[in-house]
Amino acid sequence: MTPSSALDSRGSGFDESTPLARELADLTARRARLKGNALPRPRATRVFTVANQKGGVGKTTTTVNLAAALAKSGMRVLAIDLDPQGNASTALGVEHRHDTISVYDVIVGDAPLSDVVQKSPEFDTLWCAPATIHLAGAEIELVSLVAREQRLRTALNAYLQSAEERFDYVFIDCPPSIGLLTINAFVAATEVLIPIQCEYYALEGLSQLLRNVDLIEKHLNPALRVSTILLTMFDSRTRLANDVADDVRKHFPEQVLGSVIPRAVRISEAPSHGQSVITYDPNSPGALSYLEAAGEIARRGDAA
Repeated sequence: MTPSSALDSRGSGFDESTPLARELADLTARRARLKGNALPRPRATRVFTVANQKGGVGKTTTTVNLAAALAKSGMRVLAIDLDPQGNASTALGVEHRHDTISVYDVIVGDAPLSDVVQKSPEFDTLWCAPATIHLAGAEIELVSLVAREQRLRTALNAYLQSAEERFDYVFIDCPPSIGLLTINAFVAATEVLIPIQCEYYALEGLSQLLRNVDLIEKHLNPALRVSTILLTMFDSRTRLANDVADDVRKHFPEQVLGSVIPRAVRISEAPSHGQSVITYDPNSPGALSYLEAAGEIARRGDAA
């Protein structure tokens, strides 16, 4: 290719047929679409439990970045970290040392959620209820407590009702297991969001998770439903990722979002800086993908 042929007619420096030029054009178009789209506020608070008993599928990453994406659009959002590892708390930049009052004190010790919730430095409309390592023992301590499956729901409902201004969204980040913490999250929510990794074994354990959701719906929370499935760690260059995505869409055509989350370095780097990718690199493909997914969730809820 000659130097002159590498320039298009506008002198941009790229031949429009090159992969790099197509990628840049696509990112520019996506940014423009997002910039011009105001999201509808839900008519009532939507409470999501982000769950998948399989580890490493992007539960915490999805919780943090969807919460940040919606907060960026002006929504009032609460993220509840129910994983003893506290990774969502780290990514949202809130304090969660072992002596911090946390979700553990709410579930086991009857502390009001208002004593626990901290404002995230990410956005003025984003709050987080942090987790500490004490949650690791909560499963055992909950066994002997009265109404053990409903303790988070009771605390969350009281907090939402007493809030000076209505929250639009609540996201609950679950540990990678189906124990009493995750059951508390299911009982407290009305919607389940399942991140599914676009890799081998993606659907492993999903049928068991869906059976558990059905049991919770029948016996503890009739309002619960699996409303959203998000494909994560997607690499369009691999046949496997495309096959997994097609398979999931075939089995769950109504629940799967059109937006997919790519496997991206920026998404992985952001938590080490105490940030979501939405603020760490807002123009990156990962940030745009989470903003698009948040927009789909908001519009689906408005249409429901």
